[in-house]
Amino acid sequence: MRILEENLKGRGGEIKVVPENIDDLWHLRFIIEKGDRVYALTKRTVSSDDKIRSDKERITVRLGIEVEKVEFHKFSKRLRISGKIISGLDESGYHTINITVGKELSIVKDVWKDDQIKRIREAEKTSRRPEVVILTIEEGEAIAGVVRQWGVEEVFEVRMGYGKGLGDYRREFFGEVLSKLENTEFRYLIIAGPGFTKKDFYEFLKEKTTEIAKKAVIVDTSSIGHRGFLEVLKRRVLDKIIGELRISEEAEYIDLLLERIAKDDRVAYGLSEVLKAHNYGAIETLLIADEFLLNEREKWDIYSFMREVEEMGGKIVIMSTDFEPGKRLMSLGGIAALLRFEYVS
Repeated sequence: MRILEENLKGRGGEIKVVPENIDDLWHLRFIIEKGDRVYALTKRTVSSDDKIRSDKERITVRLGIEVEKVEFHKFSKRLRISGKIISGLDESGYHTINITVGKELSIVKDVWKDDQIKRIREAEKTSRRPEVVILTIEEGEAIAGVVRQWGVEEVFEVRMGYGKGLGDYRREFFGEVLSKLENTEFRYLIIAGPGFTKKDFYEFLKEKTTEIAKKAVIVDTSSIGHRGFLEVLKRRVLDKIIGELRISEEAEYIDLLLERIAKDDRVAYGLSEVLKAHNYGAIETLLIADEFLLNEREKWDIYSFMREVEEMGGKIVIMSTDFEPGKRLMSLGGIAALLRFEYVS
């Protein structure tokens, strides 16, 4: 996220940004909320007085809307912001602004919440991190994903059966995987999977392209695909390459949460139990699914609750429901807490 301008007065004001990747669009989904004012260039259809031309034409205008709905479309890589028009060619009706990577927008809030400012700062910092591809591979099958801040996005899959001699087959299979990698932008490559296939593929890389081979790290996993991605994250391999990644932390927290639930040991999950634990000052780490936060912020002042947890020494971890740990948390009610001590209710 590139921050172009800040004009904050007290706790409110305007921040002008440019999303630089799909992760930034995901962040903006949770920063922009109902009642905010958003301004951006967009296309509008207007009537024309020129009788020679068509009665209507599309022109570019800086439009302002009061936000009613925000949707993140991961596959089309855009953020759709809908609401009532408050400035532009006319100030009536409704419009949807489509925000894509590289498109400037201004966000105006009456009150910027602490976590929203923090998220913008983190997005600005992490957008400069190098992009990582995890390639999970075994005989005849390879699945690759790009590491995002919200999880691992699968980008390609290669499958090939035994149609000829093993040597020819493997080189053809490896060649197809390499072709896919060459069409994928990344700075670092993690090659993971069970058995020896990953090492053989690495040797193939060194033979064919030392440029990609120099970016590669080999990791042992028992699975490929999404389970393999999760194993890589749990082992903190990425930390050695690009520093602390939030999704690695999420995988560890969800494992600890499930372990404590199984033992009924210093844990609370579900909103009522978490609020009860907070009343006792027992929360050490608060885990919140982003979808839960998005839904609850319309119902009550959940941000004040989060600030109170932090003021009492607790840590806040917001987990993405686009990734397995966040989905597991949603299945437990969307909110949970690791506690400092047991309490009697």
